[in-house]
Amino acid sequence: MELRQIQYFVTVAEVLNFGQAAEQLGMGQPGVSQQIARLERELGVLLFDRSARAIRLTEAGQRFLPAARAVLVSVDHARAAAIGLSGRGLRLGTSTGLGERLETVVAELAAKGVQVELVSTSTRARLDRVRGGQLDAAFVRGPEESAGLEFIPVWQDALLIALPAAWPPVPDPADAVTLSVLRDLPLRITSRRNNPPLVDLVMSACAAEGFEPVLGPRSDSLQDTHAAIGAGTPSWTVIYESHAQLLREGRVVFRRPRPRLALTTSLAVPAGTTISGELAVLLDACRKASDHFE
Repeated sequence: MELRQIQYFVTVAEVLNFGQAAEQLGMGQPGVSQQIARLERELGVLLFDRSARAIRLTEAGQRFLPAARAVLVSVDHARAAAIGLSGRGLRLGTSTGLGERLETVVAELAAKGVQVELVSTSTRARLDRVRGGQLDAAFVRGPEESAGLEFIPVWQDALLIALPAAWPPVPDPADAVTLSVLRDLPLRITSRRNNPPLVDLVMSACAAEGFEPVLGPRSDSLQDTHAAIGAGTPSWTVIYESHAQLLREGRVVFRRPRPRLALTTSLAVPAGTTISGELAVLLDACRKASDHFE
């Protein structure tokens, strides 16, 4: 049994999607599937039920998950102890779409001598890891309530509409797009269970404009969604402005919605945490990132 196999298992178990897990791990899906299969052969049990369209943990997988997480916590503690010998360290949970704000935060931490380990995974997994001590803090978007955690607002993340460039053009590219003109276009958006604050915000905004969007096909990643909008049947989605700044427009254009859409980004920390040391430096870096991009 290898440590990377345990990491791959936990990542897949948290998102229940091999494609999304591979994207988070920065590798191809076949490699993740092969390592999970090897782990199952070594353990002599199946960890995932792959018989349905959506995978799920088997009973053996459910029993193995807490133990696997405990192994990763022990490794993190060992790594933190090693970092502590040469300097300060911070384990920070991140998500897609933070864009240049995250780059600014990391640069500010580095300037203050704080070493940072970035961990990108699902919202639920980030919160579980903060609660379990695997992460010191994590970025999360939207209103959150979770036992054992506190949420410190750090900035507002504006959303843009992503549309096919070939769709009937907006007269002035700087003009905002009224949501009601999108009523007949399929909306490509993640399922609510993956991102409740984002989905609720978009659905509520559409309802306020007098329509319920037609839901289009879902993709495993924003990159796939972006490609599908640019090349397929006209459709639309929302994207964080900070993320859109990192992408070439090409066959997809980004427009501000009317009314404005935004989610609050917060730092999740363990309840009762004293804001000092590395966390105080992190919050100061977040304030600078917020001021810079407002």
